[in-house]
Amino acid sequence: MPEIIDGNEIARVIREEIRQETVALREKTGVTPGLAVVLVGEDPASQIYVRRKGQACAEVGFLSRELRLPADTPEVELLGIIGRLNGDPDIHGILVQLPLPRQIRTQAVIEAIAPAKDVDGFHPVNVGRLVTGNPGHVACTPRGIVELLDRTGVPIEGREAVIVGRSNIVGKPLAMLLLARHATITVCHTRTQRLSEVTRRADILVAAAGSPEMIKGEMVKEGAVVIDVGMNRLPDGRLVGDVAFAEAVSRAAYITPVPGGVGPMTIAMLLKNTLHAARLAARA
Repeated sequence: MPEIIDGNEIARVIREEIRQETVALREKTGVTPGLAVVLVGEDPASQIYVRRKGQACAEVGFLSRELRLPADTPEVELLGIIGRLNGDPDIHGILVQLPLPRQIRTQAVIEAIAPAKDVDGFHPVNVGRLVTGNPGHVACTPRGIVELLDRTGVPIEGREAVIVGRSNIVGKPLAMLLLARHATITVCHTRTQRLSEVTRRADILVAAAGSPEMIKGEMVKEGAVVIDVGMNRLPDGRLVGDVAFAEAVSRAAYITPVPGGVGPMTIAMLLKNTLHAARLAARA
């Protein structure tokens, strides 16, 4: 039987480490890490994510500030709020919950956040630093995946890693992180030919395409490490990933479940990025 990677437990350990480091930072410098989360509109999923982030901040002792704006908020108003947060010394991390309403340009909002406070790791400056091997804030889900591998004891160097999905949020930054750790990387997408042949080469297979159970058991190499980033709600209400878990579990050496795998790590890495930003601000 494969080892089921328990993202909930690993994230819990990381949050406790962050809590202790936060206490030490406060005692040494008087600085408490501060995270501002901005939510525009009333998307139910976004509201859940924002609530979980607030709970996580409380758990580790962060200052948490939530700004909830109506769905018809003009872009210029949101940019003004971000500008004020950029200049607020009590706030070290700024997160604008995506997706945004149609009247607001996502890229304009991302670029308005000061790179030092861009704890999502989406600003072009932080993306460029990652690509050139001098990372600042790294996107939370890719960073969480690497943490999962490291804390599970999965070697990365010299392994063949296949990532299914080329998004700016997961696929592309994860490729850079794994490349920096000396893995050989293949990124697959909707135009990839003979996808099954590619995925069966993978020592580390990451599914991040947003397509329910598209990775079947036959697409997984015997003994592979399977990381499922997907989070899909089926018509019958079930929550499934991008991997057909019941099929893949018989072939994988390690596999993440959905839920309880990658998801908890994303918030843990958001906290870690915010703590790092606070340390830099305090020069600690």
